[in-house]
Amino acid sequence: MAGNIAAGPLSGIRPALPLLAPAYLWLTLAIFLPLSAMAFFSFMTDLPLSGKDWSFTIRNYAAFFSSGLYVTLLWSSLRLGLEVTLWCALIGFPAAYVLAKVLKGRSREAIFLLVILPFWSNGLVRIFSWAMVLREGGILDVVLNAILPFKISVDLMYSYPAVIIGLVHSYVPYMVLTCYLTLQAIDDSLIEAARSLGASRLQVLRRLIIPLAMPGLIAGAVLIFVPVVGSFMEPRILGGRTGTFYGTVIEDQFVAVFNWPLGAALSFILLAVVLVILAAASPVLRRAT
Repeated sequence: MAGNIAAGPLSGIRPALPLLAPAYLWLTLAIFLPLSAMAFFSFMTDLPLSGKDWSFTIRNYAAFFSSGLYVTLLWSSLRLGLEVTLWCALIGFPAAYVLAKVLKGRSREAIFLLVILPFWSNGLVRIFSWAMVLREGGILDVVLNAILPFKISVDLMYSYPAVIIGLVHSYVPYMVLTCYLTLQAIDDSLIEAARSLGASRLQVLRRLIIPLAMPGLIAGAVLIFVPVVGSFMEPRILGGRTGTFYGTVIEDQFVAVFNWPLGAALSFILLAVVLVILAAASPVLRRAT
């Protein structure tokens, strides 16, 4: 009897193994092996590829706590992730609602195409396009001076707002897509019933739509917050000197300084902090969903 019970789940998985094996093999090769190598490097004094003598040490992790600079940059990156996630929610949720509940037919398809359009272009192309728009004498400057009766100078390049704009543009489609899926699953008859019972539009939004769409909001927030905290391209190009964050420091260790052990240690500290934040927030997120 027990053998039959134990064999039941295995007998159900066994036919699917040929389909699951390629995906899990690829995940093992593309994710776990590089992470294992980086974990190994993070405890080394130097790269073995350089031909220098090396040994195991925890000095790379101790460097994070001994220098207040890394802690400050990590806090700045976490704040950046929260701000970008908030802006993506404020912009993406209304857009997703319009797509799911207002637009129909070809107009929905056209707007949906515009939403996913950033995925079709290279990240560097998007960033340098914003550089052409935000710099002094750029597209935004020219358009505003052509419309307004007085002369103004718009130069947002190499500033914190420019970094926010570039990151929001890159990641807001994730919020739109996740919210769209949950909003589309809401039965229109529920909204009509609430309206027929005297609920205002604001009450329907606050007590019906947002709670039912919360899984999409949370999924989008996680998809945005995690990569933004470690982002380096947008801060580097659009932020200039003001775009120094934790992710740009990690990139410098790998590319400029060639200190891979310290860069790997800083990367794993960032991974640990993000996992701790998600674990601490999981009870609240679980109640929300």
